[in-house]
Amino acid sequence: MIQNKKDYKYYLECDRIALGIINPTFSLKILHYLVPGLTWKFHRKLRKLEYYKNCKKGYISKLYYYYLYYRFRRLSVELGFSIPENVFGPGLSIVHYGTIVVHKNAKVGKNCRIQACTNIGASGGTDDAPIIGDNVYIGPGAKIYGGITLANNIAVAANSCVNKNFLENNVLIGGIPAKIIKKIDITKIIPCSKII
Repeated sequence: MIQNKKDYKYYLECDRIALGIINPTFSLKILHYLVPGLTWKFHRKLRKLEYYKNCKKGYISKLYYYYLYYRFRRLSVELGFSIPENVFGPGLSIVHYGTIVVHKNAKVGKNCRIQACTNIGASGGTDDAPIIGDNVYIGPGAKIYGGITLANNIAVAANSCVNKNFLENNVLIGGIPAKIIKKIDITKIIPCSKII
């Protein structure tokens, strides 16, 4: 969770690396200004919103937070994302537009790569949401729900339904309901997992 301006800059830098955005030159900055990548724009708005929610106090800051929240929600609706603040650690990579729904009580570690049409949520009318470790790839259409825990370095296959704990590291899980398919090297799926 972002606790100060240094954390804010660190989270943004990790997200930029995870998205594969190279350090921008002046001409690239102008290009991004004229034709912004909307997922990168979303990342920046999410992190700024988290920074103002967690670190800034006072009446003016609170008003600015609500202004940021309004702009963040408009972009979220445009992209099809329902992602609350303070859920994802540094190195979040949302690659495509499309429906992504995340419960406010979910916790996801650093370096998560998430695809479109995914859901991380509670089940059965409770507020118990998943706790997901570091270096996790969540394939398109995956559903992860309930008060479960996923270990580090896990890949969730496309269209999987995960509703139980997976505490073993370095595995591919998939199916309905999900089960361990095989051992994997997550760095082949998420290349920047060694960096962040």
